[in-house]
Amino acid sequence: MKNGKERFLNVGKKSAAGVTLALWIGSGATMGLAAQSSAIVVQPERQVETVQSKFYCNIKALTPEQRARHKQLSEKLMAAKKEIVETEKGYEFQFSPGDVSLAELAEWVVAESKCCPFFDFHIDLEREGKLVCLRLTGEEGIKAFIRAEFKIETAR
Repeated sequence: MKNGKERFLNVGKKSAAGVTLALWIGSGATMGLAAQSSAIVVQPERQVETVQSKFYCNIKALTPEQRARHKQLSEKLMAAKKEIVETEKGYEFQFSPGDVSLAELAEWVVAESKCCPFFDFHIDLEREGKLVCLRLTGEEGIKAFIRAEFKIETAR
């Protein structure tokens, strides 16, 4: 051991097993991994105080092609929205079925749920098929996140 705080393990074909073993050997303490050529160095992490939101987007959840398509759909949805209605637990985006199809909304929801899994999604077809609605809800605090993310202005 180096300074009694670091442990070195040679990495072979079973490097995942070595990492698991290194973490197990660490006696359950929070450990960080830093790769050095053919060895893995396991060091205790430094404690850093940060305030993190429970709402964060995983931008790596989509491939570049998927992200481009999702951006295109997002722009279409925001341009085509007829109204945004604040609800008790979130916001509802309303569309005309002639401007936005259920299939497009569903495609957007599938992609969005990969990068922002904290949203609850609700798609409704209302008024005898004359109104398509996408409602976003979630845990406490989600409304502020939606307002910021979708640039929703609130009445003062």
